[in-house]
Amino acid sequence: MKVIVIVDGVSRINIWKLFKLLLLITGIVLLNIVVLSPGFIGVEIGGDSVFQTAAGVTLLVISLIVILYQSYVVIYAQPVVEPVPVKNIQTREDYIAALQKYSQVTVLDKDIALALDQLERIEKKKLTLEDVLGQRFEETELSYRKFKSVIYEVEKLFYLNIRGILNKLGVFDVSEFIKFAQQQKTMRFSSRLVQEKTALYNEYLSYVSGYLNANEEILLKLDKLLLEISLLGSADYNDVEEMPCMKEIDLLIKQTKFYK
Repeated sequence: MKVIVIVDGVSRINIWKLFKLLLLITGIVLLNIVVLSPGFIGVEIGGDSVFQTAAGVTLLVISLIVILYQSYVVIYAQPVVEPVPVKNIQTREDYIAALQKYSQVTVLDKDIALALDQLERIEKKKLTLEDVLGQRFEETELSYRKFKSVIYEVEKLFYLNIRGILNKLGVFDVSEFIKFAQQQKTMRFSSRLVQEKTALYNEYLSYVSGYLNANEEILLKLDKLLLEISLLGSADYNDVEEMPCMKEIDLLIKQTKFYK
């Protein structure tokens, strides 16, 4: 479970944003060198020309403002996320697009990266399982239909977990949390309020971690199922029903339906 401790409102700095900031600073420094160096344009500050002095000072001030603003954006500012209504999400591509909206949020980026990776892996595992089933069984066989049915139910359960993540993220206001974290230094919130606010956001993130763990377990069971299919020496329907992994998957599906 991910735990947030309110210290300064900043959990991590996005490496790519930091790299872009360094490129920007380098560009601004080079621009100032070109404009202010006698060997290039040679704008002179403090010389006889008032215009050159004003232009040089303006350039330096603007450069400083740009650097300070971009530094603030990289370190503190969070992207404004417009959640996609979960009821409108239908396809795998819709799920990917909805998750990617949160990929630049620092307290969520690792979870989102894992969720996107899980989406890619379940698609590969499903295609591999279908390919193996097509080689081992005829589509008219009961065993084939049983396997296909189980794979379908497991995939549906997987995407229900993704929907659960998106539902939680839809009400998780990261910008409000970080603003609260910054304000507590100056506004002197009570320790009880800080603890309750932090616990609330930790609860949101624990739900996300729970869904991710559940999907990781599903992926593991599909790996086991693929192994058991490859070792299956008989196409008898009863053998399929007695496979350990099939029993585990059936139990998982029944438990989920019960709790829902």
